[in-house]
Order: sequence, then structure tokens, then C-alpha cells
Amino acid sequence: MSFVHLHLHTQFSLLDGANKIGELMPRIAALGMPAVAMTDHGNMFGAVEFYKAASDAGVQPIIGCEVYMAPRSRFDKSQARADDPEAGGNYHLILLAQNEKGYRNLCKLVSVGYLEGFYYKPRIDRELLREHSDGLICLSGCLASEVNQAIARSDLKRARDVAKEFAQLF
Repeated sequence: MSFVHLHLHTQFSLLDGANKIGELMPRIAALGMPAVAMTDHGNMFGAVEFYKAASDAGVQPIIGCEVYMAPRSRFDKSQARADDPEAGGNYHLILLAQNEKGYRNLCKLVSVGYLEGFYYKPRIDRELLREHSDGLICLSGCLASEVNQAIARSDLKRARDVAKEFAQLF
């Protein structure tokens, strides 16, 4: 049975990731993992290095990003704390490129997050997701995802509604 990491941060996930790409790929290959995803927080700075290192190690690279989702609009900069979804801050969402179209859409989302949505962190919103979801795979994410935050608040209806919305979108 094979195992594939689909949520992995590299040294490009500032203040969160410690995996150095050059050291990571030989270890991934030695463990017999056929593929690995890079899902750094809010950026794709290491995508080219990651792709080359994985390919050279005989591991299929999966390019992704753990994006920051503004709870309302990416243009809304009125949140009290940009890192606390409970206080109106950001949710996390993992997006993986399934193909070239997905890679292009992921690049667009991350870029617009910096250009239009930056408020402490590069943020996107549902409007952008609706426009650029083709070729992307969405994962429910970490504990800071909208689905998991709703579950943590015992709001199972909200968790189901958000999961259904993302299932339809992706």
C-alpha cells in the first residue's frame, strides 16, 4: 500500500514549514512514496524547485497551496484579527492542481490573493473560487478550515452546507 502526503509545507511556508525541498525528495523516494504535494501557506514560491526535485527523484509532484479564505470578500479589510476565523479572520483551504488548467487557475488565485486580497496575508474569496475552480481539487484542510471550524463550534449544519458547496464547485 502506498502513502502520499497531500498537505505538506516546505521552507517556503514562512514560519510554518521546515522541510527543505532538496533534502525532502530523496527521503520521499526512499520511503517508496509515488507522489507528494506541496501546499505552502498562501504562496507557490517553491513550485519550480519542488517540481524539478520531485521529478529528478522519480516522485510525481503535485503542486498545491493552502490558501487563506476571507470569510466575506477579499476586499473587506475590516476584520479584527486576520488570523482568527472566529473573530472574522481567515479560513484555510487546500487546493491541488489536477492538470495544467488547474495549475494556471491556482497561480491566478494566489496572485490575486496578493494583489487584491492582501490583509496581513494573501486572501481569496468565494467569488474567485467560482471563477477559477476548473482543474483544481479541494481538500477540507486543517483545523482552521471553514468546515472544521464549524464542526469545532458544533455547527454541523454549517459544516455540511460548506462541504456541499465545495463539492458542487470542485
